[in-house]
Amino acid sequence: MVNKTFEKDPRIETLERLITAYQASYYNGEAEVSDGEFDLLWDELKQLKPDSPVLAKIGADNTGGFPKARHLIPMGSQEKAANPSEFRSWAEKIAPQTFVVQYKLDGASLELQYEAGTLAKAITRGDGTIGDEITRNARRMSGVAAKLDIPFTGGVRGEVVMTREVWKEKYPDKANCRNAANGIMRRKDGEGCEDLAFISYDAAADGDDRFFQDEIEKLAWLKERGFSVTVTEEFSDAEEVIAYRLKIAEERSALPVDIDGLVVKDRITDMADLRRNRPERQIAFKFNLETAYSILRDVEWSESGATYTPIGIVDPVRIAGTTVQRANLNNPGMIRALGLKIGSAVSVVKRGEIIPKIEGLAPGGAFPKTEEEREIEFPSHCESCGAALEDGGTRLFCPNLKCSKRLLHRLQKWVAVLDIRELGDKLIRQLFDKERVRRLPELYTLNSEELTGFDRMGELSAAKVIRHIRTKRELSLAAFVAGFDFEGVGETIMEKAAAAGFDTLEKLRAASVEDLAGVYGLGEITARIITEGLKETAEEMDQVLAAGIIAVAAPPLEDTQPLKGFSFCFTGELCYMKRSEAEEKARSLGASVKSTVVKGLSFLVTNDSASNSSKNKKARNLEVPVIDEKAFIALLQDPSRASVHAAAGKTGGKPDSAQIPADQGELFSTGVPE
Repeated sequence: MVNKTFEKDPRIETLERLITAYQASYYNGEAEVSDGEFDLLWDELKQLKPDSPVLAKIGADNTGGFPKARHLIPMGSQEKAANPSEFRSWAEKIAPQTFVVQYKLDGASLELQYEAGTLAKAITRGDGTIGDEITRNARRMSGVAAKLDIPFTGGVRGEVVMTREVWKEKYPDKANCRNAANGIMRRKDGEGCEDLAFISYDAAADGDDRFFQDEIEKLAWLKERGFSVTVTEEFSDAEEVIAYRLKIAEERSALPVDIDGLVVKDRITDMADLRRNRPERQIAFKFNLETAYSILRDVEWSESGATYTPIGIVDPVRIAGTTVQRANLNNPGMIRALGLKIGSAVSVVKRGEIIPKIEGLAPGGAFPKTEEEREIEFPSHCESCGAALEDGGTRLFCPNLKCSKRLLHRLQKWVAVLDIRELGDKLIRQLFDKERVRRLPELYTLNSEELTGFDRMGELSAAKVIRHIRTKRELSLAAFVAGFDFEGVGETIMEKAAAAGFDTLEKLRAASVEDLAGVYGLGEITARIITEGLKETAEEMDQVLAAGIIAVAAPPLEDTQPLKGFSFCFTGELCYMKRSEAEEKARSLGASVKSTVVKGLSFLVTNDSASNSSKNKKARNLEVPVIDEKAFIALLQDPSRASVHAAAGKTGGKPDSAQIPADQGELFSTGVPE
């Protein structure tokens, strides 16, 4: 049957309800799901309804007592692989020389911040940037060092866990170890925190790499400081990692703590990567999902914009601690490929252990037949405009470009991407229903006089709305395209396309499905949606740009990136600028920055080239040119010297330590003394 409710998509309602409930339980000390599971819900709602008021509450100060504090490095979500194929794709893209593989602990993330070796703060994950400061509680946990043996200033990351033994003995009323740990660590009185353990897996000192050179050295450093560290192995081949995952998946029920997969990293520590909200050089390699078997009783078709998405209604089953009765079916092509029918016995899993999905037919004999099977009925016409729906296999949609439902959804998406908060959903619907604004270019023809005739819209309010609509904005290409509401295509996907070289609107329009399908992380289905969407909205995009209010930011020009293709690594103390400042200056000219010396590195920058540090030794072994800070600054002023320096260093010559031109000294905060 068709779900006729357009104004409130049932999936959106479910997501908003779950997020609100989980957010409340998280801050009230009784977290019901893991951080990763919560992230998946949040990401899905953001894609379906980016302007949802529920999303605006994420990270709000509703802890009822704990002060807020900022992380030293963002605690973003990491890329995930649910099966060997996805992991192989990541491994091929990153191509690590050595895979560092760690248990993915199923607990609560915590960052310990140290100042000169003394614990200053302990901060929960929160919204990924700001969390709750629970320092007093953390001091009672095992594995949390109040004072280190060295004057370290930086962060130590880890997971707060409860062992299965403690859970069974003291907290059997909690659903599992993770829930118990999440709740106890946020108790205002700290009661029970002595039953928790902190297991570390990461550390970082801002602007200082003298403590460890790679992931293995980092773990050894943590052990030397007295921290417990997560189980870690090294492998040289992706297939070895896949085999190890299978082995641990079979053994995990006997482990003392819960784990829900493996974390795989490049051995090289990339500080720049750690600072990204979604690090590229590590991935969560999840275990196979828990599966349950049920009977498909019905199929509802959820409408979102122009697309009709099938939702399977099954007999209630328990998966990963919750009862499931509704599960995604993806698209018509999947229904046909699996041979699904009403009455079929199906296997149901949870993606990320939270989003239910029908994976396929249950294995023979796994579930008895209870009734005669019948074909699944597909909707044939759009509920809004009556147009015959098009079945593209991967997508059932209304092809009518003037369909009211489709046009309204695009307006809402555009306003959300531009974050025009003054133009609320109620006003958008009024403008749409009165047929004043049906297409995006028409937004830019509005004036304040006509708005005063709308509900609760006085002259001042109307003028404010118009002022914000007409505020000139330069959007990234990714944001601009995402605002035109292609099904399932958000800014993240378009950023991948831009990074792959499709970085202008002209290049995107000229790209074929095959071109875009070759971009890592897209695939043929997404590529087809993008190419078709660009054709459908070409005229509308051009008219929006012609209004002169919205512009698409140009990609960096080659002549503004004269150091593109060169790479720098910094070690030791810099005299004339902070290391972070030096790294940013190199990046601004197109260079890449490495945290360690690797084969192919263009320059190692150090003021102590005679040192026998590990980086200097490795640079000599790999014949990497070594320059001092003055030479580096001279390269910033005259990037054309980079090739000469690199050639001199690789042939055994010594790059010169050039002085900064006198008239350029003002570019640097301290200048270079003689």
